[in-house]
Amino acid sequence: MAVSTPKSLRNQVIYQVFTRNFSETGSFGEVRSRLDDIKALGTDIIWFMPIHPIGKINRKGTLGSPYAASDFRAVNPEFGTMSDFKGLVETIHEKGMKCIIDVAYNHTAPDSVLRSEHPEWFYRRPDGNFGNRVGEWTDVNDLDYSHRELWDYQIETLKFWAEIVDGFRCDVAPLLPLAFWLKARAEVEKVRENCIWLSESIEPDFITYMRGRGMTALSDSEIYQAFDMAYEYDAYGALRAYLNGSGSLDAYAETLNRQEYTFPDNYVKLRFLENHDQPRAHFLIPDTEQLKCWTAFLFFQKGATLIYNGQEYGVAHNPSHFDRDPVRWDAPERVDLTHLIARLSSMKHDPLFTDCTYHVTAPNKDTLVALRTHEDQEMIGIFPFKGAGAPLHVDFPDGVYENLISGEAVEVCRGMISCNGKPIILRNF
Repeated sequence: MAVSTPKSLRNQVIYQVFTRNFSETGSFGEVRSRLDDIKALGTDIIWFMPIHPIGKINRKGTLGSPYAASDFRAVNPEFGTMSDFKGLVETIHEKGMKCIIDVAYNHTAPDSVLRSEHPEWFYRRPDGNFGNRVGEWTDVNDLDYSHRELWDYQIETLKFWAEIVDGFRCDVAPLLPLAFWLKARAEVEKVRENCIWLSESIEPDFITYMRGRGMTALSDSEIYQAFDMAYEYDAYGALRAYLNGSGSLDAYAETLNRQEYTFPDNYVKLRFLENHDQPRAHFLIPDTEQLKCWTAFLFFQKGATLIYNGQEYGVAHNPSHFDRDPVRWDAPERVDLTHLIARLSSMKHDPLFTDCTYHVTAPNKDTLVALRTHEDQEMIGIFPFKGAGAPLHVDFPDGVYENLISGEAVEVCRGMISCNGKPIILRNF
């Protein structure tokens, strides 16, 4: 883990914005006009997916992937100007939030500024042609980090942006050398103290696949040496397995518990039910009450919480990466989760979410019980995902408590709690 990583990042709520498809106009101005709504959710940090111009050669779809950048030091004119973006960030700061931007430094578009000016910094296939190492990424050319001049260029670019924003979400960061990220972090700190570093750590199968081809693929344990936060792809597969019926909650709970003894004491996972690369939560969890229960568990989890634009209204359609496909804020399946999210966000700033031990069990096949403990303080969460009501044995002191989700009184009697099929979160002060 980065030595300077604060545990307080576990209290943070991150809201992900896909500028192109956030609104009909796909502009910085539209995001700016909605900042109060984003703030009302309890958002601490806004993460913008790549805001750079997009290449035209080998472009996918009509507008291309935002991860196929043509110039790391400019903004996409479809979104607005550099001045527009700086104004947006200033307003974010005025409203008490922070801003991080997405950087995809493993590759560029084939017609990028870098490939034009420094073709020697790019990966070459055995036949000598430019290319990429991941077959489906046909719209990009990979960079070659054996060139230290490339390191200098990329770090100077990060320092340029660090004068404006508060941190970076780094796309497929494990595919770049760890030494590069360590140097980048140290250099950027000179410009932006306490810069936030979020790694898109990668799926276990992808790590072994890349390593099997002789390519760099950093594990979470390696990536934590340079980054403050990492994706929870080490556990997400077990979650998906339960949702599609191929796995159990027991297996999912074990992957979460394993994190507690695998990673350093100050590890921070980015917890999510959805993101731009995965199906929407409401697509995977069509039942509204189950969706609310999973949302409550998402916020109770140990780590920073991610909300992807549209998730707060239960939008089931995931916008295309490559075309104009605005979030359908009034979609037929819409369910207003904003008040629930705001309440859970407020709860998340409790000190027990900053520093505690964390343990998850599955007392039955469709219920998780999670316990946070720190010295003489405890917080317990009961999450019956299929809505079944039943008494449960819990390791929690007898008494009458307030359910921090609903405000209702809940009693623990002789080590048992009566679960009415709704999520429950109790705190013992």
